[in-house]
Amino acid sequence: MENNNPLSPHIQIYNWHISSLVSIVHRITGVINIISLIFVFFWIASMLLGSVSYEMIQGILSSFLGKFIVIGITWCFSFQILSEIRHLFWDMGYGFELKTSNITGLIVIIGSFVLTISIYLIGRQLI
Repeated sequence: MENNNPLSPHIQIYNWHISSLVSIVHRITGVINIISLIFVFFWIASMLLGSVSYEMIQGILSSFLGKFIVIGITWCFSFQILSEIRHLFWDMGYGFELKTSNITGLIVIIGSFVLTISIYLIGRQLI
């Protein structure tokens, strides 16, 4: 006999909130930042191994995929920094109201994109 009832009915009726989205993305970007730091350390270590290995990594980073990854890592760091600032205010006891929490969540999301675009434009010397 087949059971058509869902195992978790709460998933179907749950409404997403900004705070839950920011919390989940904060955890994911934390893991990505740790992994990206390992790659940054390998990139720095390649400078010690000589110009051939450094030029190989520079070639990878200058490709389209490499630039996409660098911009993605920049966004992850930007999001993590802004989210941690939000957590610092929470540690001081501010911003627990629902309206304030939603506003600061939107500031973190929008601010991370603005910060990433600003870093990109500064890196390209367009600003």
